[in-house]
Amino acid sequence: MSDAVYTADIRIDRIKGPYRHAWLPAHEGPVEFGVHGAIKEHYGADPDREITTTLDYVMASTGG
Repeated sequence: MSDAVYTADIRIDRIKGPYRHAWLPAHEGPVEFGVHGAIKEHYGADPDREITTTLDYVMASTGG
């Protein structure tokens, strides 16, 4: 088996409830994650503001 070509150095900080900050390579500052729309309703969350979910990022990355 060959050596890994790339290892991502990523940190996730839980802020409050569904809110998280992800610190990603080559990105200045944190990426915010939270809940919105149907996901908010499914989990019964009542966020202060609606923010993109991790699922949105996964779906966008597989489409790109």
